[in-house]
Amino acid sequence: MPVLPADGVLARVRSRLPEFTGALQRVAELVLTDPANAARCTIVELAERSGTSPATVTRFCRALGFEGYADLRLGIAGETGRAARTGGWTVDIGREIQPTDPLDRVLGQIMAADTRAMHDTAALLDLGEIERAADAIAGASRVDIYGASGSALVGAEMQFCLHRIGVAAWAWTDVHNGLASSALLNPGDVALGISHSGQTRETIEMIAEAGSKGATTVALTSFPRSPLADVADIVLLTATQATTFRPDALSARHPQLVVLDLLYIAVAQRTHERAHASFQVTARAVAGHRAAKEAD
Repeated sequence: MPVLPADGVLARVRSRLPEFTGALQRVAELVLTDPANAARCTIVELAERSGTSPATVTRFCRALGFEGYADLRLGIAGETGRAARTGGWTVDIGREIQPTDPLDRVLGQIMAADTRAMHDTAALLDLGEIERAADAIAGASRVDIYGASGSALVGAEMQFCLHRIGVAAWAWTDVHNGLASSALLNPGDVALGISHSGQTRETIEMIAEAGSKGATTVALTSFPRSPLADVADIVLLTATQATTFRPDALSARHPQLVVLDLLYIAVAQRTHERAHASFQVTARAVAGHRAAKEAD
């Protein structure tokens, strides 16, 4: 089995955490709690601290795509070393936000968590999958976007961006309307489902219906082995870094927007002439209102 790049080791552990059970989960949680210390431990020490065995640690390494513990240690050490050289912005990344914390400290925590999540997302993201999704959207007659709750807000932003460059796109949050729309899709159309957990039943149903009609289906999720990812043709991954009062689902919003912004730009590149013309037309259409607002 080939050794994977060191970048994104901790992101991969976080994305696989829901799949691990028992002993493997204990190893994963120990690594995530104190990665710098894990990088210094021998395989026997890590096994003892996690209440497992060296054989379990080896299985954990192989589950992540590493040949053995030495490669995992090297990857974690490299990642934590890079974080330290950035000037300490990740020092308090795992610290819980307290109700009495001053806002400057809260701001630092939020910035550190979001920056870490976006770096991890960049490490996890398969640009080949972005290319495939962009090609499909650029050539699509229509694009359906599905999401619930916070994912619905992200989906609406993507719909707005695509609409401004002349891509016929709709964002659906109600499962009945979304299923009715997805049932009318055809081969060559695209359906994009957004769900941090990949477990949102309504989003899975809408994507599955679109796929059954021959549409190209795209999933944006933090879990590559989730039900949503399983029914999609193309999977785009995000990473999260939860903080107090902002669990994973909310923390996923900024990484999701980064990935969708990249996808939107890739679509605009592929439809440059149409996109440029559409953007100019839509900008002129709202220019009067913008000028009136500025004059107030």
